[in-house]
Amino acid sequence: MSTKAHSIVMLRRNFKHIARNPTSVFNAVLMPIIIMLMFVYMFGDAFNVGVDYIDYATPGLMLLAVCYGLGATATAVNSDMTKGIINRFKVMHVSRGAVLTGHVVASVLTNLAAIAALIGVAFLLGFDPSASLLDWVGAIGIIVLLGVAAGWLTVALGLSAKSPETAGLASVPLVMLPFFSSAIVPADKMGPGLREFAEYQPFTPIIETLRGFLNGTPSAGDVIPALAWCVAIALVGYLWARSTFTKRA
Repeated sequence: MSTKAHSIVMLRRNFKHIARNPTSVFNAVLMPIIIMLMFVYMFGDAFNVGVDYIDYATPGLMLLAVCYGLGATATAVNSDMTKGIINRFKVMHVSRGAVLTGHVVASVLTNLAAIAALIGVAFLLGFDPSASLLDWVGAIGIIVLLGVAAGWLTVALGLSAKSPETAGLASVPLVMLPFFSSAIVPADKMGPGLREFAEYQPFTPIIETLRGFLNGTPSAGDVIPALAWCVAIALVGYLWARSTFTKRA
């Protein structure tokens, strides 16, 4: 079998594991929706963002939906490594790259499903984007690129962890980082120190790029840094994952 065929088999295997784990489904799909309902209904009126809060918050919550499914990916990767599954695959002559790629692709597809559900709920809450078809394509492209980048970084974290439990904890900073960006409130409304951190951390330009696409007003000043961050994170994650996998396998 080719590497592509191996990757498809690994993808099917990962989806079966996800479907059998209700906690991972809850974290990946339902938790972002719960956070959206909480912020829009409980805190939305407290934020003065110049537009309807649901329109402001949805792009940031889309990014949050990507991050909330990463813990399950890190845990699954580490379980494969620590429980001897990788050694069985080696005996079966399964491509090493297929094992890692299967986890990344499963993570990206789970992200897209979670974001589709999130956007559906956002429309029910009054979300009213001004995006054209081309803008929607751009927004989806950024989400997919971010999903690939975060997926490779998470795979690397999972491979580097000592146990499945620590692998899940290793992804927590990625889950928390969107809360210290412009996802919930504009960075310029934050206090000194936190404001500068929010402005220069990687998730803020990605969120602002999504916000620009969904508003129909994408800005090169946001798009270029967002693309650069996604490519850089993907490259670091890929090289780190392949290096760690080779050493541990």
